Parts: sequence; structure tokens; C-alpha cells
Amino acid sequence: MKRILVTAAGGAPAINFTRSLRDAKDDYFLLGVDCDKYTIHRAETNAKELCPKATEADYIPYLNYLIEKYKIDFLHAQPDVEVGVISENRDKLKCKTFLPSKESVHILRDKFLSYQEWERAGVKVPQTILLKNKADLERSYELFGTDIWIREIQGAAGKGSLSSPDFDEALKHIERKHGWGKFTAAEKLTPKSVTWMAIYDSGKLIIAQSRERLYWEAANRAQSGVTGITGTGRTISNTLIDEVSQKIIFAIDDKPHGVFSVDMTYDKAGFPNATEINIGKFFTTHYFFTKAGINFPEIYVKLSFGEAVNYKNTINPLPEGLNWIRGMDTVPILLTDEEIENKFREFNEQKACLKA
Repeated sequence: MKRILVTAAGGAPAINFTRSLRDAKDDYFLLGVDCDKYTIHRAETNAKELCPKATEADYIPYLNYLIEKYKIDFLHAQPDVEVGVISENRDKLKCKTFLPSKESVHILRDKFLSYQEWERAGVKVPQTILLKNKADLERSYELFGTDIWIREIQGAAGKGSLSSPDFDEALKHIERKHGWGKFTAAEKLTPKSVTWMAIYDSGKLIIAQSRERLYWEAANRAQSGVTGITGTGRTISNTLIDEVSQKIIFAIDDKPHGVFSVDMTYDKAGFPNATEINIGKFFTTHYFFTKAGINFPEIYVKLSFGEAVNYKNTINPLPEGLNWIRGMDTVPILLTDEEIENKFREFNEQKACLKA
């Protein structure tokens, strides 16, 4: 039995990971750790332990203590900050990891460094300016007008983002967060976004699947409309997305290894632009793919132990038009396009009868 340590185990991304392993063919002993004394109790693992924050000096020593205590074979992290710390200290850990190179993790955790690498490689990206001072913000408004996107260079879930703010709003937001040098301004793209989640093994693509995000859950609760909480995701298959995603990855890493979750947003001309890669981790709702028929966490763990995996269709093995409908405190639902449209058709027929 493989013994797996999962960090931030009470959070939604880690719960999707643990549920996927529970659905796998093999049996696993799962140890969940979390730095929050409340959320640790949500972990769906065999054992649960509190741990220090990743930014604290005793984080890695404490993980090693737990690794030895529970005889852990493999560690998986989902939060961006933990991926960063674990990546830098991977050689100190007393168990396996399956991570991209330290350099790739470093670059891709920083949205401005990523932008610079993609621009140099000729990858389509929205023009972006690092905001080091008020003059940079003024220049951004001269370039983009109010059709502008403000965001922090590190963090997930649309952290610190503003959509089309006026100059004073953006200035106050950045100053309130002591954000000079930590924010960028960019040309605002359309609301249409897609994700291409892939696992590589020493440069070889093992599996990849695309999905589009139909809307953000609770979008009206954030100024930017981006909450980081996908409301409904839908499987798609698009050769352009497949080609662009691989170009985005190889612009950073010529021998990708581990998980690369590429986020793209369409510009006004209808072309997908690179916005970020969630590096070394799966997108939050990856249990969607498990329930649809492809268990990414199971494949990932098998590869980390040197076990063979084989799929006839490496790219987009799932059928198009599968919808994962989710929200706060609800059980996600997997429905086809047809099932959704049938319900809508029924509604319109009944409405027409009332008018007759």
C-alpha cells in the first residue's frame, strides 16, 4: 500500500485529489496535513495532522517528522505557496515528489517572469507592465485606457485582481496592499477562458485534457468577476488549444516533468493568450475528470513510483460536452450538454403552453 502525504488537505483542491485516489484501483494510506486548525477537520484522509505554515522555518522539518512518523512514500502539494517551498526544499524531504524543475516552478509562480519568458518566445500574451511605482500605473492607463486588468504577480483565485478600474481606484487598491512591485497591469482580455491540464514524464506527454470555464461561481462577489471558483467546467477538444498549450509549456521548460495546468484567455480577435500555468499541481476541480473517466491523480502517483501507464488517446481522451456543475456546499453534478438542453427545452415548451 502506497502511503501519501497531502498538504492543505482540508481545502477543495486537495479534497479533489484525495477523492480521486479513493476512486483509484489501488489502495492508499492518506495522511492529510493543514496549517489551519479548522479546515484540517474537512480532510478526507486516513489520518489528519496540523502543521506549520509553509512560510515558517520549521515547515520542512515538521513535514519530515510526519513523513517518518507515518512512513510516507510520496508527498503531493496543491497550494501555490506550498508547491514553491517544497520545490526549493525537495532534496531535504525524506520521501518522493513528482515536481517540475526548480527553475520552472520559480518562473511560473511569478506571473510577470512568466510573461517575460513567453513574450521572448513569441507566445501570444496580453501586453503587461510591472507596476513599480505610480508612474508605471500612469503609463499603463495611457496604453490601455480603462480597458485594463490589474492583478498580483503571485497567488491564485484571481488574487488582488481588478477589472477596468478607474485610475484612482487602482492606485488606492495597490497602495492599500503595499503592492508596488507586486502587481501588474495588462490589456484586458475577454471573459472566455480555457484550461489544458497535462502530466509529463521527463519531457514525454503522458496525458492532457482541455476544459472551458463557462462562468465563475459567485462572480458578483468580486470586483474583477474572477473568484477562482469555477461554477461549471465543460470538456472540449480543440487542436489550436492543444498546440498553443504545448508551445506555452515548452517556452518555459524544454523537458517538462510533472503537472502543468495551462490557463488561457481569449483576446478580442478570438485567439487564446497565455495567462498562467498552475505549476506542479492540478486545477482545483480535477475530480471532474476522474468522474468523467480519466483519473489524473492516479496516473500521476503511478508515474512517481515508476509504474507504466498507457492511454490510446493521450490528448483529450474524454468526450466533449461533459459539464461539471458545482457551487458552495453542494455536491457537484456531471451532465452532458444534451441533458442540460433537454431540461431547458422542457422549460420553454411549458412556458409556451402557458401563453397559448
